[in-house]
Amino acid sequence: MAETAELRGMLAAIGIRPGGVLMVHSSLHGTGLSPTEVRNVLLDTLGPEGTLVVPAFTPENSDTSPAYHRRTEGMTERERAELRASMPPFEPNATPCPAMGALAECVRTTPGAVRSAHPQTSFAAIGRRAEELLDGHDPYCHLGERSPMAALYQADAQVLLLRVGFEVCTAFHLAEYRMSPPPPTRTYRCVVEDKGNWIEYRDLSLYDGDFGVIGARLPHALFAEREFAGKPTFAFGMRDAVDTAQHLMSGYRSEMT
Repeated sequence: MAETAELRGMLAAIGIRPGGVLMVHSSLHGTGLSPTEVRNVLLDTLGPEGTLVVPAFTPENSDTSPAYHRRTEGMTERERAELRASMPPFEPNATPCPAMGALAECVRTTPGAVRSAHPQTSFAAIGRRAEELLDGHDPYCHLGERSPMAALYQADAQVLLLRVGFEVCTAFHLAEYRMSPPPPTRTYRCVVEDKGNWIEYRDLSLYDGDFGVIGARLPHALFAEREFAGKPTFAFGMRDAVDTAQHLMSGYRSEMT
């Protein structure tokens, strides 16, 4: 199939390492490829020693997320209360991740896939290091030092932005946790274990509104860029990108306040 051959060639040209750890964000609309086909090409490229990771976030499982606020806009207090009471709890083995796209849901539902336990910002993975990298995701730490994001950083993972831009690069959130001075925290709530069982905790006030700006400021030597199915695709090492983003954010964001 021409499209899969083109994808294989692009992944090789952009420097995806066989045997490595790869976190992928993607938009498949207009590629002519199914999520299963893309997953299979990625796994073939990584080989039997490699590990494929995707974000499997569930902002729908919260009443403090922008997704919830958009969903309830214009509702009455009673309608919001009824919706909140009906929201199902997060179940690592069953809760879908529609906001993350078709490839993420495909990886999540692949037999043998592993998923981390955070009720809002979980990850799904397939491959040799999947369990190791996703183990021990603290439910009170979205994407910081007690999350798979830090494990991916330590593993020298690569990041692939397949037909999407830096504005969705979740690796930059780890840079937020490492900023100096540290950003403020806020309260989060989500449903776990049973319907109506809400937990509340404080964590970093995550903000991705300037990720596109941060990406544009990354030195070009840190990433490779190719086009696939009419849109840009980027690949880069997570460590260098997070370290650079941390430095940029610490200065750039302090200038904005």
